[in-house]
Amino acid sequence: MNSSRTSSTVLLLAILALTTQLWAGDSIPTVAWTRGIGEPLANAGSRKAALDTLIDDGYWQGAPVGGFGSGTFSRTYRGDFARWHLKAGIHKYETVYANQFAVFEKAEGGAEGVAQVLLTDHPKNGDLANWKWDYPLKAGTYYSLYPKSWYDYTWEKLPAHLTLEQFSPIIPDNYKESSYPVAVYRWHAENPSAKPVTVSVMLSWANMVGWLRDDSRNFDGRSSSGNVNAIVSKPLGSAGALKGVVFDRIRPGNVENDWDGQFAIATLESPGVEVSYVSTFTPEGHGGDQLWNSFSKDGRLPNSDFKWVSSGETVAGAIAVRFTLKPGERRVIPMVISWDLPLVQFGLGRRWYRRYTDFFGTSGKNAVNIAADGLTHADAWSDAIDAWQAPYVNDSSKPAWYRAMLFNELYILADGGSFWGRPVGGDAKAAPKFSFMECYDYPFYSTLDVRFSGSMPLIKFWPDLDKEELRTFAETVFRDEPDTLMWVWKTGQEQRPVFRTRKTKGSVPHDLGVPLEDPFYKDNQFSWQNTNDWKDLNPKFVLMIYRDYVLTGQKDVQFLRQTWPAVQLALDYLQKYDRDGDGLPESEGFPDQTYDEWVVRGSSAYSGGLLLASLRAAEEIAKELHDTKAQGKYHDLFTRGREAYIKKLWNGEYFRYDTDSEYRDNIQADQLAGQWYAELTGLGDLVPPEMQRKALKKIFDNNVMKFAKGEMGAVNGIGADGTIITSNQQVQEVWAGTTFSLAALMLSAGLKEEGYRTAWGVYHVIYETQGYWFRTPEAYDIDGHYRASMYMRPAAIWAMEMTSPPPQQGAGGTR
Repeated sequence: MNSSRTSSTVLLLAILALTTQLWAGDSIPTVAWTRGIGEPLANAGSRKAALDTLIDDGYWQGAPVGGFGSGTFSRTYRGDFARWHLKAGIHKYETVYANQFAVFEKAEGGAEGVAQVLLTDHPKNGDLANWKWDYPLKAGTYYSLYPKSWYDYTWEKLPAHLTLEQFSPIIPDNYKESSYPVAVYRWHAENPSAKPVTVSVMLSWANMVGWLRDDSRNFDGRSSSGNVNAIVSKPLGSAGALKGVVFDRIRPGNVENDWDGQFAIATLESPGVEVSYVSTFTPEGHGGDQLWNSFSKDGRLPNSDFKWVSSGETVAGAIAVRFTLKPGERRVIPMVISWDLPLVQFGLGRRWYRRYTDFFGTSGKNAVNIAADGLTHADAWSDAIDAWQAPYVNDSSKPAWYRAMLFNELYILADGGSFWGRPVGGDAKAAPKFSFMECYDYPFYSTLDVRFSGSMPLIKFWPDLDKEELRTFAETVFRDEPDTLMWVWKTGQEQRPVFRTRKTKGSVPHDLGVPLEDPFYKDNQFSWQNTNDWKDLNPKFVLMIYRDYVLTGQKDVQFLRQTWPAVQLALDYLQKYDRDGDGLPESEGFPDQTYDEWVVRGSSAYSGGLLLASLRAAEEIAKELHDTKAQGKYHDLFTRGREAYIKKLWNGEYFRYDTDSEYRDNIQADQLAGQWYAELTGLGDLVPPEMQRKALKKIFDNNVMKFAKGEMGAVNGIGADGTIITSNQQVQEVWAGTTFSLAALMLSAGLKEEGYRTAWGVYHVIYETQGYWFRTPEAYDIDGHYRASMYMRPAAIWAMEMTSPPPQQGAGGTR
């Protein structure tokens, strides 16, 4: 890992200076996505009825917090902490009602104060019944521009105006703080009245240590036995003093299990700011009554440090920060939630330390130190995020909905089961492994055919992570893994058991493994299809290698040298499928590419185009490495394949789906995927420009505008006469990520109106009609019913910002 890319004081100060010029202080960007706090959605979308085992938590969602590989959780736009991705690869959704923000306000001379939990809901089992729940619906607005989100509270009974800014330090080219398990909550308080107003904000939290022991999708398997809370205080120099609660458990030594560790909640005590606390209460039944009675009286907690060890009951703690605002006065009050769950243990037992432990240690007892870092750097991190986003947010030449969606779709990089760490006992000098999952329903790490699209923001903003991931793939190309596994699709087709080999040498694996097995050591676990015979994986691997070289300035020749043997083997491996010698691979009548239910037979536009692009990329790599023999070889293969591609598949209007299947004349939205990467990396025209433009026009007129009145994106396939095809699930779906890559190619071709209209259809479905925000699915049908939420591929929206290669910065650099 390049240490020069980690954040530093100098860098943060420079960013701060830039922010002052580009950003309006602490104001919420006007393009941020908005929704009324707690506002219900009528006729919300849902998963497909036949897929009842897939995740569908509903539309109560919000932007997540947590760094890459640290674990994440989300507070919904109605105010509850409900989605939990703290255990590697495991999704849990359950509201923890003890985890709450609440506010007390009282104007000078007023008869009494107002105390209110900031959640438009309440517990259904009678717990915490004395608390004031059910914040009024739409009494404020939720905003999101990930990694930030805001809750702007405008209830008329609150005399002071409060806005909560939420984020974790997800910062470009930052390989330190971007891994931190910390959530920052900056309370922006303003008194617009003519009288002083006393304000207090309370944060309560349950001790959740031990709640992650199983793989279920809720906390039914929780165990609180042995949990214990404590009040903590730590001086932080001129900033003030940290005051908070640490949530721990009794143990004989350091943390030894992946469910074990600490949480902490904390704030700053400074002149004019009073912090009160309760170390321990139980949120069960009336256990929180005393706490609420004290808080609702004057905004203070009783400063109780009494604690006990749980014998199974939930134990929680709380802090409150109290201050008085003069008329017209403004104040920013930071609070943080931190967690230290240092270990990841996958299904076969191998243990890993998370990336952030490189900076805080591996004991699992550092939640307070992490919280202290969050409080100390909250302002600088906030400014750094603003500076990063400002050029995109302020670009009024692009639609406002698009500018918001760009950042909100980045959530998946951290929240999508991201992993970043090194094996326990491994080489401390080796680069830690990074990956994020295809989705929680299909929990494959680094699914290659999907990351081809979904890794666009990773290479743009965290290129070291993307390159390291591709180096890992390069290592796998030479593996021959003889395990026998079921071939599920073929078994269903033939109604008898059919098997596959895990991986053959020369094939690029579909994935780097699954959480329940042994990721990075046992790859290619996907058994729906036999991906050893897929025609898109090897070309996509080659194209991503060249993409990463080009998009990082064409300087990292060492990266090309390291991966060149794997690139050559991957392309050589494909030659066995060119059975007629025309330069194109032939498909054998099963779904042998990312559309894994859509049968292909003969030569195909999709895989054939990807091969052509990969041959051009290999030719350019060979040129950079002065391998003239390989350069000539790949040039000749490209020339021969291109001639066959046009002859076999071009019909005068578009490139046909394939040559021999029942779908051969379908108009495929993704038929120019190879050309998309060629534009992205400067490889030139794979086919004549007039063919590209005709095909794009045909796709827009049919796959976009003849499907759901042009309001849902691009359907994967459509009949030559514009009719909807229903003979398999995927041909009639819109894939959000595919729609974005298509839109990017349209922009490259100068079809600006068509490109944004195509992409808008996805926005319309996700953020306006169906309620799929922060769980963008892979696919949905014409009725809006989805498949596979929280999916990797939609991050391809960043391809629309990457429509041509950056200027070359010179050659000869090394990693």
